[in-house]
Amino acid sequence: MKANPHSAKVIGRNLSISTKHAIVISNFIRGKKLSAAKDYLKKVIKLKSAIPFTRHLHKIAHKKGKMAAGRYPVKASKEILDLLNSVEKNAQEKGLETSSLVISQILPNMASRPMRQGRQIRRKTKRSHVEIHAEEIVKQKKQTKKPEQKEEQKPEQKQVQKETTIPTTKKVVKKVVKKVVEQKTEENKK
Repeated sequence: MKANPHSAKVIGRNLSISTKHAIVISNFIRGKKLSAAKDYLKKVIKLKSAIPFTRHLHKIAHKKGKMAAGRYPVKASKEILDLLNSVEKNAQEKGLETSSLVISQILPNMASRPMRQGRQIRRKTKRSHVEIHAEEIVKQKKQTKKPEQKEEQKPEQKQVQKETTIPTTKKVVKKVVKKVVEQKTEENKK
């Protein structure tokens, strides 16, 4: 499989974040510009804006903005923001323009869940893999048709073309016929 020269990617392995939160954040920022997604996640970390939850909605309160249920997944937002910064750096290394990057793919997956110490019993940890692909939007220039350069014609050829044009009205036809007849008579006199 060939790598796209206008894209950059990063893979985060065994991130210590909830897979549910990673899925919801991923669905929200997929298809957005990289700079806009980073700004929004910074607002989430500061508890200024919420991530709209479209899954796992049981007992989740409504938040301000154009959403119903929402939360502030701060820890997951920090980890994904770090990955977005890495994608931006990778794109700079490839020579891409970072202002036109769009998140084309973001894939969260559940990672291995090793046991950790709980209060009285052992519990499984929350781990996730997140893979992010960002593509540069290449603006295509419209191809304009170049006007063909006409070669300059000699004055004799211009006169010939004027005589051979076909007029459309009867009056114009009569005038042209008179001119042609006059020219021929002048030539015959010489």
